[in-house]
Amino acid sequence: MTDRPVIVLSPGDNVAICRRNISAGEALVMDGDTAVARSDVPLGHKIARRFIPSGGEVVKYGMSIGSATADVLPGEWVHLHNLESNYISTHTRDSEARS
Repeated sequence: MTDRPVIVLSPGDNVAICRRNISAGEALVMDGDTAVARSDVPLGHKIARRFIPSGGEVVKYGMSIGSATADVLPGEWVHLHNLESNYISTHTRDSEARS
């Protein structure tokens, strides 16, 4: 078993997934990219490998999972505070299905 704290799921991903809780200031090597965690990031959450400009795609599994709502620096936690889904929200789909 590896002791790498993060895993990159696809070579084109601009985020990595935390394999354990990450502490602010921790240096992370992510498939050739190196970044320092800018905050504590919980197990299972995303952390930026590279700079993602506001409006840029967030790529995980080699596919876009949403857009950045602010500039995201390498080592920054990527979550609801700086990411929005590009998919239709669940309540919208439910409303359309009933009408």
